[in-house]
Amino acid sequence: MTTQRSAVLCAVVALGGALLAGCGNDHATGAGAAGHERAVPASAPAASPGTRLTADQAERKALIPAAKVDYERALRAAVAEVRAAKPVAAELKGTPKSPYWRTQVATSGGTVRVVHVDAVSGKAEPPRTDSADAGDRKKLADRLAAATVTPQQAVRTATARTRGTVSAVELGEADGGSRKPAWSVDVVTTADWKKTTYDIDATSRKVLRTHVDRD
Repeated sequence: MTTQRSAVLCAVVALGGALLAGCGNDHATGAGAAGHERAVPASAPAASPGTRLTADQAERKALIPAAKVDYERALRAAVAEVRAAKPVAAELKGTPKSPYWRTQVATSGGTVRVVHVDAVSGKAEPPRTDSADAGDRKKLADRLAAATVTPQQAVRTATARTRGTVSAVELGEADGGSRKPAWSVDVVTTADWKKTTYDIDATSRKVLRTHVDRD
């Protein structure tokens, strides 16, 4: 009987110790969690994205919302000013008070006309001939003849990968000396105002290069 009581007493003591140990662990965990919660607000401002913008990001943040006319409408306005021309480039420029698209269109012979299009009203200024030598005109003419992908298709390929606002599109050549035509498309994300540039094959719509400008 004494042996039985001793066994019961030992079991009770062991159970009490386990409960106390469990409570002790819970208390330690709670203190750690509380300490962690207090630390988050102190470090959050430094880690919060978008609190500090570079000069380029600040410029994009000010300029892009001021433009009410997109690249596609600007190119249409430019093409309407030059008979039998094809779109070559469009870049958003100017200031928040006076944004405009600097567009370029070209004839089949490679002669380039520069047309400034108001990015608020969509009105196009009279075209100006861009100075280029015979060699440059021949290269552009060959590029235009070979390109089967439109700037709109290139933009759709780019924005399918990065959702944002197109700030520039231009027909050039692929890197690597292949002389293949390629569209360069700049997409700006309004969450952080960073710019991503895509080089897209103007014959296959394949993405050749991607570069994120974090400045």
